[in-house]
Amino acid sequence: MLTERQLSILKAIVDDYVTNAEPVGSRTISKRSDMSFSPATIRNEMSDLEEMGFLEKPHSSAGRIPSQKGYRYYVDHLLSPAQLSVNDMQDIRSQLAVKFHESEQIIQHSAKILSQLTSYTSIVLGPEVFESKLKQIQMIPISKDKAVCIVVTDSGHVENQTVQFPESVEAADVEKVVNILNEKLQGVPIYQLQSRLSQEIASVLKQHVNRYETMYSVLRDVFAEQKQEKVYYGGKTNILSQPEFHDVKRVRAILNLFEEDSLMSRQIRTDNTGLTIRIGEENDFKPFDDLSLVTATYTLGGKYIGTLGILGPTRMEYPRVISLLDHFSKDMSKLLNRSSD
Repeated sequence: MLTERQLSILKAIVDDYVTNAEPVGSRTISKRSDMSFSPATIRNEMSDLEEMGFLEKPHSSAGRIPSQKGYRYYVDHLLSPAQLSVNDMQDIRSQLAVKFHESEQIIQHSAKILSQLTSYTSIVLGPEVFESKLKQIQMIPISKDKAVCIVVTDSGHVENQTVQFPESVEAADVEKVVNILNEKLQGVPIYQLQSRLSQEIASVLKQHVNRYETMYSVLRDVFAEQKQEKVYYGGKTNILSQPEFHDVKRVRAILNLFEEDSLMSRQIRTDNTGLTIRIGEENDFKPFDDLSLVTATYTLGGKYIGTLGILGPTRMEYPRVISLLDHFSKDMSKLLNRSSD
């Protein structure tokens, strides 16, 4: 258990480091208006907090910075959500007041707004990834070697993709493939289509379809496309403005992960309703060891359909991010419910 004095000092160090991104010394803390302890007393307590693992001492500085353990304690025990400003509230309301034609536009726009309000990277998982199921597949020939593949979900979402076949593929085989897919995959969640294709459908195609390898390759590409465009980003390069991330290799590793939608969707999806905070090494990916990910769920008809996420340095402005996500997820849920009526 930390003493009241240690709690005050830890909170002050976290707050100062979040603001200035510079190691914090005892004299800096002693000058705060809410701190009545001498620099010597603060210095002793900082040494104890370091020994307990809540603070770290960069080798080139006499000051201290919070460790990941320190941030976790701060988030769990010392943090109070920030009061959003009138301007923040007006920004959210005005941005969400825009008329959208479908839920996908709302989600894409939300990612942009969140990145602008926080100056971090926003990641929004759309509902189609885990909730939509396949209703029907059609392939309509448009030439000797091309067809339009139409994928319809149970939510009414329709995606068209032009596919190309060798001229040796017969129309009868295409029709046979479509019948097999509709029989075997109707009602299967969209995100499972690619795995079901390799685990189950491939062997059926081999038994019943000529040139099944070609058809399998085409379908693999079609289903891979269904998994994409479901994770939406805002401010991907905002990480470059943070002083901790001037190392090009570190930033490149993070940006490369943004190209892996399937990995990112698994990372930000949560079984918990409400807010979740993962700090540094609590995340699944090595490149995120120095990052924090705060997520909040949004709903439609009271049912979970997606996740909003903010990714930033462990030196994140947690009170503001938590308040924004909490407020935004509730407003977004209301908007999606209105748009679905």
